[in-house]
Amino acid sequence: MVGAGTTEPVLGLPMAGLAVTLLRRRLRAGDVGDVLAGGALGGAVAVTGSRLFPSRTPSPVRTVRPRAVPQPPRPDGAGVVVLVNARSGSGRGGRLGTALRGQLPAADIVTLQPGADVPGEFRAAARRAEVLGVCGGDGTVGAAAQVAIEAGLPLLVFPGGTFNHFAADLGIERVADALSALRRGTAVRIDVGLAGERLFLNTSSLGSYPAFVAIRERWEGRVGKPAAAVIALWSAVRQQRPLRLVVDGHEHDVAMMFIGNGRYQPQGFAPSWRPRLDDGRLDLRMVTVAGRAPLLRLALSILTGRLGYSRLYIEDDPVDVHITRPDGPGLLASDGEIALGPAEMDYKKLARSLVVYQPSVGALLER
Repeated sequence: MVGAGTTEPVLGLPMAGLAVTLLRRRLRAGDVGDVLAGGALGGAVAVTGSRLFPSRTPSPVRTVRPRAVPQPPRPDGAGVVVLVNARSGSGRGGRLGTALRGQLPAADIVTLQPGADVPGEFRAAARRAEVLGVCGGDGTVGAAAQVAIEAGLPLLVFPGGTFNHFAADLGIERVADALSALRRGTAVRIDVGLAGERLFLNTSSLGSYPAFVAIRERWEGRVGKPAAAVIALWSAVRQQRPLRLVVDGHEHDVAMMFIGNGRYQPQGFAPSWRPRLDDGRLDLRMVTVAGRAPLLRLALSILTGRLGYSRLYIEDDPVDVHITRPDGPGLLASDGEIALGPAEMDYKKLARSLVVYQPSVGALLER
C-alpha cells in the first residue's frame, strides 16, 4: 500500500481501502500488534526504497523538447550507415542488428568485430554516410556521438545496450521509436559534456564508482556480472579511500562525485532522468567525508529524507567546473567507460553541438 502510494499517489486511497478489507479478519482475531508491526516495517521499507531508488516516470509529457532540426524522411534507410555492437546488452545489440536489416533494406548495416578500433570504424562509416547510426550501449553510443559531431552528421541511436540511459532520455525505448524518427525526419539539437578531452552524453564520475566498475570488469568474465557486482561493491566499500579534490578552489575529501550532462531528476544522490537535453548546465552532486562517523550521518540523512540539508552532500548546476587532484591522476568514468583521468581538468558543455533523431511527441503518445 505504501509502496503504491509513493510511486502512484492516485492509487494510495484505493489501496488503503483494500488493505483494511483484507486485514479486518486479523484485526477481529486480536492480532493488532502483529498487524501494526508488519505495517510499520513494510511502510519503512517502501519509503526507504523510494528514496534510494526513485522510479523513473515514463510519461513523455514531462520532457521539454530541444531545438528541432528537421531531416529528410528516410523510410528505407537510404544514406544511413549503422554500426552494431553485437556483444552489447548480453547479445541484445546483435539481435537488434539482425532485425534492422529487414526494417531498413537500403541502409548499410555493419557489425563491429571483437577487438575492432571502434572510433576508427565510426570515422570510416562517417565518410560514406549521410546519417550515422549506432546500435549498442552508452559507451558505444558515446564513441558514435564524438564522430557525428566531428563529421557534422545527425546521429541515429538504437537501444542495443543493457540500460540505454541516453536513448531513454531521448524517448527511444524500442527500435520502433528510432525507426519512427528516421522515417518522419524528426531530429533535435542537444548538448554534450566534456570531462577534460573526454566526451560524455550522460554522466561522468570520480571516487568510488569508477573503482566499483573497474573491479566488476575484472571479475565478470569469471563469475558473471551479477556475482561480479557483489564482489566489486564489497571491495570498493572496504578498500576505497576518500579522494582529495579541489573543486573550483575549495578542497574536499570526496567519497563519490557525479557530474551529469544536463540537470537530472530527482534531487538527491539517486539521479534517474533528465527533463531536457539542451539546458546548458552540468549537474554536480558530491558526497564528502568529514567529521566523526560520516557514513552513519550520511545514511541517516538519506533514510530521513534530509540529504539535501546534510553538510556532507553538495548539489549544484554550474556551466563549468574546474577540478584538481592534488595526489595525481586517477580513475575517471564517463558513460560507464573507465579511463585514467588527468590530475587537473575542466568539466564543461558543448552546447547544442549534436543533432540526434528523436521521436515526435505524437509518436510517443501513440505508444
